[in-house]
Amino acid sequence: MGEAGGKTSMGMEPNVAGLLCYLFGWVTGLIFFILEKENKFVRFHAMQSIVVFGAISIVFFILALIFSPFIYTYGAWLVRGIINGLLGVLTFILWIVLMVQAYQGKKFKLPWAGNFAEKQA
Repeated sequence: MGEAGGKTSMGMEPNVAGLLCYLFGWVTGLIFFILEKENKFVRFHAMQSIVVFGAISIVFFILALIFSPFIYTYGAWLVRGIINGLLGVLTFILWIVLMVQAYQGKKFKLPWAGNFAEKQA
C-alpha cells in the first residue's frame, strides 16, 4: 500500500482517509486535518487538499469579482465562461488524480502545495 502505513487514529484505512481528504475539496481536507492526529499520510493529504482546493476556490472567487461589473457584455461573459470552463476541467482532472493517488497509498506531492503540506503534516 505504499507510504500509507497503519490505521488512522479515526480507525480508517489510511488510503481511504487520504481519498476522503479530497472528496469535497478544502472542506474535507480541513475536517481530516483537524480530526486526524497521528497518521502523517492522512495529514499530508488533508493539508494538500486545503492548500490546493482553497487556492482554486480563491481563484474562482477573484474571477467572479473581476468579471461581475461586466456581466452584461457578451465579450466578458464569453471570456469568463472560457476561463471558468478550462479551470473547471483542470480542477476536475486534478481532483481525480489526487484521489486515485491517495487511494493507491501514494504521497503524490504537487510542486508548491505538496512541500508546504509535508512540512505541516
